[in-house]
Amino acid sequence: MRIVFIGPPGAGKGTQCKRLTERLRIPHLSTGDMLRATLQQQSALGRQIASFINQGMLAPDYLVMRIAKKRLLEQDCQRGCLLDGFPRTIPQAQLLDEFLSNLGCRLDLVLHLHCPQEELVKRMLRRAMIEFRADDTAETIASRLRIFRTSTEPLLEYYRERGVLCDVDGMQSPEEVAQQIADHVASRQAS
Repeated sequence: MRIVFIGPPGAGKGTQCKRLTERLRIPHLSTGDMLRATLQQQSALGRQIASFINQGMLAPDYLVMRIAKKRLLEQDCQRGCLLDGFPRTIPQAQLLDEFLSNLGCRLDLVLHLHCPQEELVKRMLRRAMIEFRADDTAETIASRLRIFRTSTEPLLEYYRERGVLCDVDGMQSPEEVAQQIADHVASRQAS
């Protein structure tokens, strides 16, 4: 299965991605991890990406897609994968759809893990205290949630129109969330 996981910071994606990839035995592809790995390679692509990141900008969609394509073509992704943090924008989603279509495959499922904003803020502030994350301040959290709303949230309608979006209530216990995700996966595997 090819699955995209969408959720705002603090919704519990990390926990659920780990559970799901172990259950399905597919790789967990994190855009952040892929970008960091590319930067460390000192390649031309890495230097291009660094030029944007060093200016405090996001890497452009076409560069993120180049990294994602390369990773999606690796052998361990042939049976499927879980994409986390990609796509983040509608142009990235369109590029991904086109790429998968050219390979003769498609996305099977898009999971949207959602929580009320007040709960997200509480969770991230609690995580900052427990994990000593200096970058999780009220201001940075508000900024990250604003970026999610403006850049990533439009993907929800995009995928809903394609009939692959399933909403998951992130206010439940981690076990209940995992069960709801497992139910969505099972229904897609059966169809």
